[in-house]
Amino acid sequence: MTDVPSPSAGSASLEPTRAAHESAGERIEDIDISQEMEGSFLEYAYSVIYSRALPDARDGLKPVQRRILFMMQDMGLRPEKGHVKSARVVGEVMGKLHPHGDSSIYDALVRLAQGFAMRLPLVDGHGNFGSLDDGPAASRYTEARLAGAALAMTESLDENVVDFVPNYDNQIMQPEVLPSAVPNLLVNGASGIAVGMATNLAPHNLIEVVEGAKHLLRHPNATVDELMEFIPGPDLPGGGTIVGLDGVKDAYRSGRGAFRTRAKVSVEQLGPRRTGLVVTELPYLVGPERVIEKIKQGVEAKKLSGISDVADLTDRKNGMRLVISLKTGFSPDAVLEQLFRYTPLEDSFSINSVALVEGQPQTLGLREMLRVFLDHRISVITRRCEFRLMKRRERLHLVEGLLIAILDIDEVIQLIRTSDDAETARARLMQVFDLSEIQAEYILELRLRRLTKFSRVELEGERDELQREIEALLETLASKEKLREVVATEMDQAAEAFGSPRRTVLTGAVARPARAAASGASLEVADTPCTVLLSVTGRALRLDRDPEAAESPRGTSRATKHGAVLASVDGTVRGELGAVLSDGTVQRFTPVDLPLVPGASIAFSAGVKLLDYIGVTDKKLRVVGIVPLESEVPIGLFTLQGTVKRVVLTELPAKPDFEIIGLKAGDRVVAAFSAPDDTEIAVVASDAQLLRFPAASVRPQGRPAAGMAGMKLGADARVVFASAVPQGADARVVTVADSSITLPGTDVATAKVTDWAEIPAKGRATGGVRAQRFLKWEDQIACAWVGVGEPRALAADGTARKLPTELGKRDGSGQPIDGAAAYVGLAP
Repeated sequence: MTDVPSPSAGSASLEPTRAAHESAGERIEDIDISQEMEGSFLEYAYSVIYSRALPDARDGLKPVQRRILFMMQDMGLRPEKGHVKSARVVGEVMGKLHPHGDSSIYDALVRLAQGFAMRLPLVDGHGNFGSLDDGPAASRYTEARLAGAALAMTESLDENVVDFVPNYDNQIMQPEVLPSAVPNLLVNGASGIAVGMATNLAPHNLIEVVEGAKHLLRHPNATVDELMEFIPGPDLPGGGTIVGLDGVKDAYRSGRGAFRTRAKVSVEQLGPRRTGLVVTELPYLVGPERVIEKIKQGVEAKKLSGISDVADLTDRKNGMRLVISLKTGFSPDAVLEQLFRYTPLEDSFSINSVALVEGQPQTLGLREMLRVFLDHRISVITRRCEFRLMKRRERLHLVEGLLIAILDIDEVIQLIRTSDDAETARARLMQVFDLSEIQAEYILELRLRRLTKFSRVELEGERDELQREIEALLETLASKEKLREVVATEMDQAAEAFGSPRRTVLTGAVARPARAAASGASLEVADTPCTVLLSVTGRALRLDRDPEAAESPRGTSRATKHGAVLASVDGTVRGELGAVLSDGTVQRFTPVDLPLVPGASIAFSAGVKLLDYIGVTDKKLRVVGIVPLESEVPIGLFTLQGTVKRVVLTELPAKPDFEIIGLKAGDRVVAAFSAPDDTEIAVVASDAQLLRFPAASVRPQGRPAAGMAGMKLGADARVVFASAVPQGADARVVTVADSSITLPGTDVATAKVTDWAEIPAKGRATGGVRAQRFLKWEDQIACAWVGVGEPRALAADGTARKLPTELGKRDGSGQPIDGAAAYVGLAP
C-alpha cells in the first residue's frame, strides 16, 4: 500500500520551492481560500448589481443604457439629424465608456428602440430592430438616432445638474445619473437578473405617472390608494387587458406582486357561415408565432377543440391581426376560454420592483419610486438654478464693466494706447475705473464694433434682463414651493410632448368561469330558443330567448338602441330559417353563427350583412324578409309590380335554396311576411296610394305559382312597402315623401304618421286610397311602414330621422323632417 504523506510532510516539501521563489525576488503570501472566494464573489456580485443588471431609481436606466444615451447625445444624434449606423454608436460606447463587449451594448440599444418593449422608446431606430418573435438585424445593417423623449432624459447635462464620474480608464467623464425629466423607471419599466436578486417592472402611462407624481409633490403624505386614483395600473406597449388589480395593488404597496394579462379578442364574421376570433392585441412581450405554436400543439394534443385554422395577418398597415377560424356550431366564448387556459393569450406578469437607491438595491413600492424620482428632480432643478445664477452673475459682471468702459471710451482708448504692454494696461484700467481683473481683461479684448451707440443700448437691455433673471432664480432657490412648481411644470411639458392615451384596459377581479375544457362538456352551441332580427339595412343578429316566456307572433318586443327592425322570427340556435330574396327564392340558413348580442342593448352595427352570411354574391339581390320553415302559417309575398301571394312552406325540397314564387320579367319581391288568415295586408305604392284588404282573400298557392293581382298601380307607380297587420290592432301608417329629381345634397323630405283606423278597407286588386298629399316639389313616396309599435326613420347612412309626433289626416300633406329618409322600420 502506498504511503500518503501527512500535511506537515507536504508543507515541508514546499519549503524549497518557496525559498527558490523568494530568492528570485518574488513574494508569496498564504491566504485562506474560503475568505478569498467569499471576498471575490462579493466584489463580483456588487459589480453585477451596481454596474450592469439593476436600474437606478432616479433615471430608471442601467449603466449601459445611460452610457448609450449620453454618447449618442455627445455625437450629436438628435431627432432632427440623420440616422447613423448602429455599429458606430456601439463602437463609440464600447471604446469610451462600456468595455463589456459589443453584443451587450447593441442588445441594450435595440431594446431602447423597440416600441413593443418600451412604452416610450428613447432611440429612433431605422431598419430591422426585431419583433416579438424574431431578433434584430446585425448592428452594421441598422441605423439609430435619439428619439424626442431621450432629449428630456439628457437635457441640461452641461449645466452641472448631476455629478460626473471617470470612465473605466479615467480618461473621460460620464454622468453618474441622467437628469431625466421623464419618470422613466415607471414609464418604461425594467428587467434584469443580478447575483442573488432580480428586477421586473411593468411599463406605465406617462400622463398618468406625471399626474400621480404631481399629486405626491403637493401632498407628501399621500397614500398608495390616493396615488392609484391617478396611476390605476400598468399600461403595456401592446395594449391588452389586465384582469384583476389585486396583484397590482400589492406591488404598489410592497414592491412585489403579480397580475394577469389577456389579449384583446373580438368575434367577427369571416365569411358566409364562418365565425372567427380576431386577436388585435397580445399580452406584454408575447408574439403571434408563439401563440400559433401553442394553438397547434393544443389542437394536436386534443386540449383545444372547435378550431379549424389560425392565420397571422399582421402587417404594418393594419397592425396586429391574428385570425382564429372556428368550426361551425362551436361557441366562440367557450373556445376563447380554452385559448385563455392553454395558450399565451392569457399570461401573467410578476412585478419585483428592485432598483438602486444611493447605490444600494432596494425593493420599492409606488410611493417610494415616485419619491426618489421627485427628490432627484428637485436636486436637478436646484443645481441648474445655481449654475444659471452663477453664469448670469458672471455675465452681469462683464456687462457692467463694458458699460463703464463705453461711457468713458475715449479715456479708455487713451489709457490703453499710452500703456507699454497689456499687463500695464490691465492694471491701469483696474485702478482708474475701479474694475476687477476679469472686467479689465474683457475690455482689452473688446472689438471696436462694440463701441457704437447701438451696442450701448443692447448692453443696457442685457443688463436689465440679467438682473431680472437673477432675481427670479434667487426667488426660486429661496422657495421650496417654487422649486416644486418648476418640477411640476416641466413634468407637464414632458407629458404633453411625449404622452399618449392609455392602451391597456384595466378590469376588476374576474372569477374564472367553469370552463368547458376543464369539465369535459361540449363546446358546441346548445340548440336553445332564439330570435333573429333583420334590420331595414339588411343586417342580422341573434338574441337568446327565454324558453318559458310567452312567444310573441311578431317577436319584435326586444330592446334595440340602434337601427330599425324590418323583420324578426323566432326559432332555435341550430334550427333552420329561410331568407327570402328579391328574386323570389328562399335561402336556408342556421342562425348558430350570427352575432349574439345582449337582449337589453342591441346595436345592428354589431350584426352581419345577411347576404354575406348566407353566401349570396350577387349584390343586386336584397333580403326582403326572414321566415320559419316547415310552418303551417302562410307566408305573404308582395312584388314591385303589385302581385300578391300566400304560400305555406311545407314539404320543402332538401336543397339549400328553392323558388317560392314565379316572377314575371322585370318584377321582383319587395316584401315577405307572416300572413295568417286573421290579419290584413297593407300595401303602399310610390304614388302615395295605400291599399288595405283581408289576408284571407288571398288563397294559399303552391311554391311555383305566380300569385294573383294584389294592387292596381298607377302609371310609373311601384310598390314600396307591404306587410300584414293583426285585425283590430292599434297600428300606425308612416309615409315619407320627396322628389325623384332632387339634386344630391339638398336632402329634404316630408313625413306623415297616420292612424291605421283612418284607412278604409278595400278589395284586393283595387287602387286603394291616397295616404299623403304631395307638396308641389314632391312626386314619390321614398319609404313607408305600417305596423304596431313605435316607427323609426333612417337616412341611407343609418342616421336617425325625427318623425312627427302628432297624427296627421289620411289625405293630408307631410311635415318637413331633418333630412331625406331611405328606410322606415320598427323602433324599440
